Amino acid sequence: MEIATSTAPVSLTEGAKKELKKLREQQELGDEFGLRIGVEGGGCAGMNYLLGFDQKKEGDQEFDIEGIRVFMHKAHGLYLAGMEIDFQHGLNARGFTFNNPNASKTCGCGTSFSV
Repeated sequence: MEIATSTAPVSLTEGAKKELKKLREQQELGDEFGLRIGVEGGGCAGMNYLLGFDQKKEGDQEFDIEGIRVFMHKAHGLYLAGMEIDFQHGLNARGFTFNNPNASKTCGCGTSFSV
């Protein structure tokens, strides 16, 4: 299985990396699982972000972001290039947040966008 030598099209903040490593450990996932980052149609703004642990599928690119195995379908890079994923612990927001420079519009919850 080849891992992409190019730079991943997305980045993870220290908070996101820490939370993802904690979640992976809690779920006791095997080595064949990695973090899937992607998009799907739907949501109030047109597209939803995908973020979760999954196995590699045909058409996926694989990246290593500081020890975190990441899978992304090749076609999704167009929508996600330059995106930063963070994890917030604040009173107003708790969870993963997506800072996507390609989004022309986002919904109030921050998990849906349009380009």
